[in-house]
Amino acid sequence: MARVIVGMSGGVDSAVTALLLKEAGYEVIGVTLRTWESDDGEQSRCCEIDDARDTARQLGIEYHAFNCLSDFRRHVVSPFVEAYLHGRTPNPCVNCNRFVKWERMMYYANILQADGIATGHYATVVKRDNGRFTVRQSPSASKDQSYMLWQLTQEQLSRTLMPLGSFTKDEVRRIAREAGLNVAEKRDSQEICFVPDGDYADFIEANAADSVSREGNFVDERGNILGRHKGVIQYTVGQRKGLGIALGEPVFVCEIRTDSNEVVLGNAASLLRKGMLCRNVNWMGIAAPWRISRKATAI
Repeated sequence: MARVIVGMSGGVDSAVTALLLKEAGYEVIGVTLRTWESDDGEQSRCCEIDDARDTARQLGIEYHAFNCLSDFRRHVVSPFVEAYLHGRTPNPCVNCNRFVKWERMMYYANILQADGIATGHYATVVKRDNGRFTVRQSPSASKDQSYMLWQLTQEQLSRTLMPLGSFTKDEVRRIAREAGLNVAEKRDSQEICFVPDGDYADFIEANAADSVSREGNFVDERGNILGRHKGVIQYTVGQRKGLGIALGEPVFVCEIRTDSNEVVLGNAASLLRKGMLCRNVNWMGIAAPWRISRKATAI
């Protein structure tokens, strides 16, 4: 690769990614995808354009900001809301990476005649002996982000660089300080980018209108009523704290039954299962097995 576009969020990780690639001799173009804006005009922490543009100016690289609001709502926000309404717990960053960030960055890479894209994720793209690409975990377990990237396709991975895969966060900040980057001490974003206050239930209620279930029954595995819950979107399987019910022993959410508006509680042993059903399987580092369940699909 000679010309690379770097996804720049306005944070320190993407800033150092652009810096390292430039120092390595790449022609670097900074790109920010504008994915979310709240009703009061607040930007997402994933697309703080002013900081990203300032970093690009400091580095002396070309910079562009592109509007992806509709793509983000269609591929990330709507599935996020729907998942909770059906008793599931989504990871919106996974969908965002696959269907928004990588899709759009590769699209703009083609327009800008770039050879590939780069991001500030703490992971590494590896080409295996079988010719397929996969993602290797960061040695810094506390910052590893490989689990956010499991849906990426072979085409996407083949054109992706992740220069921070072998670095720790402290090392990245040190590099940024030594380079005099303004974002060197900028705090990390931990929250869901489109739910900055962390209250996802309020967000779902505001975006799902009459579809949100109201109060219902906590039940045990035999169907006995144990108490009242505040609405199924307030809970996730495996949850123990914040249930609002005292039964004299630790209990967990074992199942969410949206058809009957019930939340099933049980002990730790009740969480164990002998099998699982997987959807949207991405074999990534290996070719998909010829024998595959009819209920599963492979990317």
